[in-house]
Amino acid sequence: MAVKIRMARMGRRHRPFFRINAVESHTPRDGRVLEKLGHYDPLEKDATKQIILNRDRVEYWLGQGAVPSDTVSEILLRQGIKHKYAEEKAARMAQARKLAHAKGKLFTATERIRDEKKKAAEAAAAEAAAKPPEAPAAS
Repeated sequence: MAVKIRMARMGRRHRPFFRINAVESHTPRDGRVLEKLGHYDPLEKDATKQIILNRDRVEYWLGQGAVPSDTVSEILLRQGIKHKYAEEKAARMAQARKLAHAKGKLFTATERIRDEKKKAAEAAAAEAAAKPPEAPAAS
């Protein structure tokens, strides 16, 4: 049985609330739950109440081979729970970034935006250097 740690959406419209559950990988999003591990309230102002986890049970399921979803993985890392899947993903991302840079391509949207700003600044500087200075108008 393949187990995943993922979120199930609760709450009402415009007021999301998520439960963090251990579920069998083939069950639907809001399907049968093996164990409730905590909850996440993205609209909660108090950071200590925003994410509530049963740390022992999360570590138990990770030890049993449960795979967290990407979002849950980020939440676990923010809570200080390190796991091998986050390390593997970071290694894959670093490898993909390295391959993209080797091909001369930009990897993330941040890199594309930074590159566009750099090109715009260079074009403005080249335009300013090519344009002769204007003589002051005689009155």
